[in-house]
Amino acid sequence: MKVGIGQDSHRFDFEDKNKKLVLGGVVFHDHPPLSGNSDADVILHSITNAVSGITCVNILGKISDDLCLKQGITDSKVYLLEALKYLGESKIVHLSISVECLTPKITPKIPEIRKSLSNLLEIPENCIGITATTGEGLTEFGKGNGIQVLSIVTVV
Repeated sequence: MKVGIGQDSHRFDFEDKNKKLVLGGVVFHDHPPLSGNSDADVILHSITNAVSGITCVNILGKISDDLCLKQGITDSKVYLLEALKYLGESKIVHLSISVECLTPKITPKIPEIRKSLSNLLEIPENCIGITATTGEGLTEFGKGNGIQVLSIVTVV
């Protein structure tokens, strides 16, 4: 058994009216998107980093830059799927995610995010825990300037 921790954070892009806010593969309508070259899906980026913590192959960086900037692939699902390739015979058995932001409200979308991640990771929805907090407004994320996500992945 191995456990990996991942983190990612992005600021909101209040100017971009064309891009959508995507979290865990789920679109949040009527909210500003996150700033980044890709779709800036902080949930998927955090999980990708947690998997990289297990495989010791960093996907977010040169590999994702090649996919995004050279091949035009901005869907963060592709980055996570790339990270999963390095697990070999190992399989994710549990995922725990903590989201910190003032907006949007995450709790109403947790079932949809769990379903999206379940399909992507090929694990049961009841093996995916998601919590959300404003952090009492103590950080830039809790003040409404962006979103931070911490993920813990358990692999056997």
